[in-house]
Amino acid sequence: MIEAVDLFCGAGGLSAGLKRAGVRVRAGYDLEEACRYAFEYNIGASFVAADVARVSGSQLTQWYSNHAVKLLAGCAPCQPFSTYNQGRDTRDDRKWPLLYQFARLISEVRPELVTMENVPDVTRHDVYRDFVEELKSAGYAIWANPVACIDYGLPQQRRRHVLLASRLGLIELIPPTHQGKPVTVAEAIAGLPRIEAGQVCPNDPLHRSASLSETNMARIRHSRPGGSWREWPEQLRAACHRKSSGNTYPSVYGRMAWDEPAPTMTTLCYGFGNGRFGHPEQNRAISLREAAILQSFPRDYRFSPPDSRIEFRPIGRMIGNAVPVRLGEVIGESLKLHVHRYG
Repeated sequence: MIEAVDLFCGAGGLSAGLKRAGVRVRAGYDLEEACRYAFEYNIGASFVAADVARVSGSQLTQWYSNHAVKLLAGCAPCQPFSTYNQGRDTRDDRKWPLLYQFARLISEVRPELVTMENVPDVTRHDVYRDFVEELKSAGYAIWANPVACIDYGLPQQRRRHVLLASRLGLIELIPPTHQGKPVTVAEAIAGLPRIEAGQVCPNDPLHRSASLSETNMARIRHSRPGGSWREWPEQLRAACHRKSSGNTYPSVYGRMAWDEPAPTMTTLCYGFGNGRFGHPEQNRAISLREAAILQSFPRDYRFSPPDSRIEFRPIGRMIGNAVPVRLGEVIGESLKLHVHRYG
């Protein structure tokens, strides 16, 4: 049996996928206390609110059973490596050392299996290259490549860099399951109840849409699926888009298309003006529930206690920062096949 400890676990996207694949998740570590309820309720494992830099290998080792195949997962925050930070000096970002801390814990725990995922640009940085060299020096076989998540059934144009490492033998990700036949927005969310901008579905408090100003309501009414603000009447265009510099961002204030995968979900995916996050036909941005489903979370996944107030920003962060559940499942299936081959 593979048993996992999930570092930087967030709301549990990776763990939910590993669990679906049959991996036993023992614990998750994250600095954000707000993620505790989602992780413990949905994963059924312990959540430890802690800075990974202050965690020791012996603390992690206690979670594993004596005869388990140990998996240590560490999907460190991607902000320092993201293209969204192009042009900004991120060398002093406090998240930089986290990949080094992950490497330290691997050397202390000596798990049979390791996985991490991050933005594709992570490979351009010395911290990633140092991480890979440490794994190789410790005797791990490594598979590390960019992954187009639509090729594995995620209804979203998300690209990630995935690394699998093993001390058992050669390892690789399973072949694509949906190459050439992507899951569309319609297949993912068309069946949800209709709601208006600013409304909440009475049967699902997470199926709520942000309010729109009078101007943004006019804008979304003039938006077609797959179109852009360039097609709006001149008076509806934002001042920044009337400048030449603003022409490089055609996807903001955009609608998704029913017959295509969604764009990459971000932490602000509930906002119409933050990307192509307009609903394909209803005059509103996608709801938090729709965003979670496009991240492949189950439709009944809970991000906060039933009696708590749901706020867009913290829940949006949990959803946008999550490893898609489907990608976690693919990683779990790959690891199980690998252990079966070498176990």
